Amino acid sequence: MNEQKHSADVKPEETLPNFVLELVEQEVAAGKNGGRVMTRFPPEPNGYLHIGHAKSICLNFGIASRFPGAVCNLRFDDTNPSTEEGEFVRSIQEDVRWLGFDWESRMYFASDYFEKLYDFALELIEAGKAYVDSQTVEEMRHGRGSFYAPGRVSPYRDRPVAENRDLLQRMRTGEFADGAHVLRAKIDMQASNQNLRDPVLYRIKREHHHRTGDAWCIYPMYDFAHGYSDAIEGVTHSICTLEFENHRPLYDWFLDQIPFDPRPRQIEFARLNLTYTVLSKRKLQVLVQNRHVSGWDDPRMPTLAGLRRRGYPPEAIRAFCDRIGVSKRNSFVDVTLLEHAVREDLNVRCPRALGVLRPLRVVIENFPEGQQESFEAPWHPEDATRGARTLPFSRFLYIDRDDFAETPPKGWFRLSPGTEVRLRYACIIKCEQAIKNADGEVIELRCTWDPTSRGGNPSDGRKVKGTLHWVSEAHSLEAEVRLYERLFKSERPGEEGDDFLTDLNPASCEIVRGARVETALAGARCGDRFQFERIGYFCVDRDANADGLVFNRTIGLRDSWAAKQGK
Repeated sequence: MNEQKHSADVKPEETLPNFVLELVEQEVAAGKNGGRVMTRFPPEPNGYLHIGHAKSICLNFGIASRFPGAVCNLRFDDTNPSTEEGEFVRSIQEDVRWLGFDWESRMYFASDYFEKLYDFALELIEAGKAYVDSQTVEEMRHGRGSFYAPGRVSPYRDRPVAENRDLLQRMRTGEFADGAHVLRAKIDMQASNQNLRDPVLYRIKREHHHRTGDAWCIYPMYDFAHGYSDAIEGVTHSICTLEFENHRPLYDWFLDQIPFDPRPRQIEFARLNLTYTVLSKRKLQVLVQNRHVSGWDDPRMPTLAGLRRRGYPPEAIRAFCDRIGVSKRNSFVDVTLLEHAVREDLNVRCPRALGVLRPLRVVIENFPEGQQESFEAPWHPEDATRGARTLPFSRFLYIDRDDFAETPPKGWFRLSPGTEVRLRYACIIKCEQAIKNADGEVIELRCTWDPTSRGGNPSDGRKVKGTLHWVSEAHSLEAEVRLYERLFKSERPGEEGDDFLTDLNPASCEIVRGARVETALAGARCGDRFQFERIGYFCVDRDANADGLVFNRTIGLRDSWAAKQGK
């Protein structure tokens, strides 16, 4: 239960400490690196970025924004061509820009440094710090030992320098088959930290690279390329997640062999773990490949592309990342903190609109057919500068089917036979009769309106508790509305078993066709956000076109998840 303390103790308005920022501030104050600060965001282009990456993006770019002259680079660690694609490079750039950050002209790739990295490998060979190993993968794996057993020295560890240099050069020219040789660092096979047990620096891999094509058939390993890429760029603070803490001695060992000034310092922080969410690229890829979702940008996905399509504002994500802080302790953050940040932002940002998801026809019997009234409604109740729009009112209206009950439960303040409700911004109506079809389903309501209650305030001062949203039948647009819920029904998907897919929420997406929205939304474009009053926040999806509007529900007006789960 200690893991949960982080999320349970954080109130939505609070901001937790950021130990990385504090450390950098101390070093700048002490004059380290001449007060210079350079960070970098170094994604591997093997998938789409997710909300966990947003924490790292905000941290790296955010720190750079705090100090005069400080900058943050965008660098793609593209050393594994079998999993990397140009599509992912493009999506990552789009996501970082969408979050509000700019790397200006400082976009780099580890592949930019392939020639330099190869030269560094030759330097290590000349210094007796690297050798070509010709063991099989299984032999090397067995020779590395384990947490309980030391490693075993390779029979090729003492190859002469000239032979190692010659073999590496021949590896580069493609003379050997994949897996025939690797280049390893010569460190310490007895080290308690297994990362120091002669790690592999280069392997033969005949794969087409998204940038270098087929120019190389040997590729550097991440640990070898990463620290040197930082150093080549002049990075001062190499900020990464906690799983790389045990790799730091190796990061420093490489820099000890080939000194740089400034020398980057690796700092580790706890990655984001979010309830009801998976933040593993491997698992997200399973969701996409097995078609549990429609793609990387499915609005149920925690990818930045998915959140953007769902209607999450980048400002809300940045606010969330600020509030959860940065620590060295692994913990889970309650997803309701993210949802609160989204609601808080959208409440201020979104214009209001009326939309009826499941229309139930209402006939106003004492309103003349063919006549029209109009009522004015503000685009935002707390910001008069946004203006207002006109709501047409006619004999035939729609209300939401959920707002009528033939036999109302106790405490029901919506419409039922013989009762009155207020139509938002318009007037008061009274239900006189419910019309049913042959199956006993209510298909239409016959009502009357009070002409003296224009604006919703009756002239006699009587109290009417219920207020409903509505649209005019003749003055509304048909729309498709996609109602999204959390993708997983379990707080920690996969924790109770080996397969996280068993925790998928089968009700994570409901498509409602035939919804009706007010005509003022006719010009809404992809990405436009609105609050449908009494329902929630919605965003126009990219599937909208001239034939019809399509809205994604970003989030409800309040958290209804706990009630749905019986909590």
